[in-house]
Amino acid sequence: MSSPDVTSIAWNDAGLAPVIVQQHDTREVLMLAWMDAEALRRTLTGGRAVYWSRSRQEYWRKGDTSGSTQRVVRIAVDCDADTILLQVDQQGAACHTGSRTCFDGRELPMSEA
Repeated sequence: MSSPDVTSIAWNDAGLAPVIVQQHDTREVLMLAWMDAEALRRTLTGGRAVYWSRSRQEYWRKGDTSGSTQRVVRIAVDCDADTILLQVDQQGAACHTGSRTCFDGRELPMSEA
């Protein structure tokens, strides 16, 4: 199977794609973020995760202000090429709240069928 072409990513109407961020060795899901083509290019060339902030309308490289960095180990896209998977080596907290993961166990209750 050949590597996906970055230009073939199915960006949404805002020019963004969701990014699932996962710890490379444990497969722990750390966070969800957004990238545009430029953020992906910066990530591919720099080796550290760069995202697009929808609220601030600017790029941010994970760890520049918090010190909690994400060294990118592997990048993949899903079968529809509309979601990006970043496997990283997370140093420190992934979540802005200071938690290791943004998915800290706050589960929604399931009803019995």
